[in-house]
Parts: sequence; structure tokens; C-alpha cells
Amino acid sequence: MTNKVAVGKKTIGVGEPVYVIAEIGINHNGDIEIAKQLMDVAVETGCDAVKFQKRTPEICVPEEQKSIPRDTPWGTMTYFEYKKRIEFEQSEFEQIDTYAKKIGIDWFASPWDVPSVDFLESFNVPCQKIASACLTDSELLSAVNKTKTTTILSTGMSSMPEIDKAVDLLNNVPLAIAQATSTYPAEASELNLRAIQTFAEKYKVPVGYSGHERGLQVTIAAVALGAVFVERHITLDRSMWGTDHSASLEPEGLKKLVRDIRIIELALGDGKKKVYDSEIPIRAKLRRVLS
Repeated sequence: MTNKVAVGKKTIGVGEPVYVIAEIGINHNGDIEIAKQLMDVAVETGCDAVKFQKRTPEICVPEEQKSIPRDTPWGTMTYFEYKKRIEFEQSEFEQIDTYAKKIGIDWFASPWDVPSVDFLESFNVPCQKIASACLTDSELLSAVNKTKTTTILSTGMSSMPEIDKAVDLLNNVPLAIAQATSTYPAEASELNLRAIQTFAEKYKVPVGYSGHERGLQVTIAAVALGAVFVERHITLDRSMWGTDHSASLEPEGLKKLVRDIRIIELALGDGKKKVYDSEIPIRAKLRRVLS
């Protein structure tokens, strides 16, 4: 294991700038123009990457759920029809790839099935992200492991033995791990940020935080506790239709988060106690007994 990994031209690890991932996920609601607007927001607010999700609905939607009716902005349809309706395919991801290069931001995605791993690799993505829901999918993890692509493993709803097994399966890729809690939105009492330190000590890999809570405080605290990358869902408007919007950051919130992360980075320093030049005249004025 290594304590630093490369994602594109940037490096994730202790001593490096916190890598900020704007999770678009499916908050584009199947609209490529919304996706591009969210990519613009990520660039304008100083994020390092945007992340999507990639599924093959025929594989990922359980048979017993396919025919369940669902009310959507496009009318009532089956759950399978809905998942097909919002899933980006080759042409949309080609546009994402072209647009990301144009505006200068990394993009990657969470593959939810083996064909999606190969699909993403065809775009030479700088990273594969294992969603918490997929942590126990040995077939998927084995497929990702064969890519040798930097991989982020999200750990929501997972026990330590399950995480151990996943880490063992991902032994051929540069690996990073994200502390996460898979509720939307998540309650502060269930976020367990100290797991960041637990993972760093146990697995000796870069550790970050994937947050689904409301607000900014917890993600900022994660950075203070040692998270070397953070991921938050983003949206144009939290009132938009869709399952993830309510636990997402709007553009102004994302802007404040990135700003505050950069301030925390500066404030953390290097841990070596020193007298700053700015303190010298104050010391001369206020200290009555000199050493």
C-alpha cells in the first residue's frame, strides 16, 4: 500500500492539497445540459473533479423492482423505464469527456456492474470509484482490480471485515478509502469521522470523506481530522426532483466549502512549533520575562 496516489495530473495524499470531488451522480436527471452546468459549477468553485455514476440497468435493477410503477417528471413509468431514462450512454459520456477537457477538470464515475468498468476504461478515466453499495460485489471489485486504475473505495454501510475483504481484492490498484455513511441526508451522530484516522492507521492508504449530510461543518471537520480528499453531491437546486438533491450542495454552498477547505489547509500547518516573524514585535511588546 502507498500513502499517495495519482488521479490524473494531481496527487492525493498527506501533504498534498485536499482533492475535492463534486459528485454529480444522477443529479443531472438524464439531461446532458444540466450535467454541463454542474461541471461548470465545479470548475467555478475550484473543485478538482466531477464524478458520475454508470449502470447497466438490465443488470443493476433487480427483477422484482423492474415493473414497479414510479411517478416521475416525465409521467408514470416502471422503475426500469425510469432508470433507463436517466442513464447516460455512449453519446452523453463522449460529450462529458469532451467538455471536461475543454473546461479543464477531471471526470470519472462509479461503475455499478462489470460492463460499466470496461465502458469507463474506454475513456481512460483517471480513477474508478467503488460505491458503498458495491463494496461487497467481488465480481465488480475483481474487474476494477484488473484495470490498474487508481481506485477510491467508499465504505458506507460496511463492516470492518467487509472492508478488509474489499481491500484484499483491490490489491493491484493504487487505492484510496473514503469514510462514508449511506443515509441521505445523514445525521451528524452517525458520521463517525474518527474512522478516517482508523482507516489511515490500518490500511496505510490515502483516506478521505464522502459526505451525505446537510451543511458544511462536518466536511470541514473531516479535513481537520486528516481527510486528504472529500466528495460531496452537488445540485443546481435542492428542490429539484430526484433522490439525491436534498442531500446535495447548491453552487453557493460548494463555493464556501472549497474556500473553507483551503483555509483549513493553511491553518493546519506542518505541526512543528515555531515563532512566526509576525509574532516577534508582539513578543517584544508583551513578554515581560525573556528566555
